[in-house]
Amino acid sequence: MTTAASEKAYLQAKHRLEEAQARDRAQERKARNHRLIQEGAILEAVIPGTKDMTLDEIRDFLFNLVKRQN
Repeated sequence: MTTAASEKAYLQAKHRLEEAQARDRAQERKARNHRLIQEGAILEAVIPGTKDMTLDEIRDFLFNLVKRQN
């Protein structure tokens, strides 16, 4: 194999690896987004008042709820 051919093979392998890593990151991101959406839906189902709360109000509500249980 010539130097040019081995360099080309190396670059192709490197690009395949980068593409595989990008696909993995995208898949992980989609899984995380899906989990967060499901958790938000559960939160709204269990505590219906959260639909009208801001994110800060929800955070404070949950922190206070956890503090009361400790």
